[in-house]
Amino acid sequence: QVQLVESGGGLVQPGGSLRLSCAPSDNIFSFNILAWYRQAPGKERELVARLISGGGSPYYHASVQGRFLISRDVAKNTVDLQMNSLKPEDTAVYYCNVRRLPSAEEYWGQGTQVTVSS
Repeated sequence: QVQLVESGGGLVQPGGSLRLSCAPSDNIFSFNILAWYRQAPGKERELVARLISGGGSPYYHASVQGRFLISRDVAKNTVDLQMNSLKPEDTAVYYCNVRRLPSAEEYWGQGTQVTVSS
């Protein structure tokens, strides 16, 4: 069973930045897909950003394009989400997700709260 430990959430003013980090208990390169999702109160969980091993451009939800950056830190064995120019509508619980293919084995983090408010 793979464990994911998330960190970096908190309260930030509009226009500010936060960096989320997700540390899996297995080697980060053992996963084919690395992603961040979020769920706001009363809304469905949505995909925010995704990295696929083997190349290709990262995917970003249209609402975060140009403001968020997903990356893999090999030295720390983490998948990070740098969030800039944060808006109140970015307020949500953010979840890390990793998957292995073709088995479709996947794991979720416990979630970290991000609140953007003045």
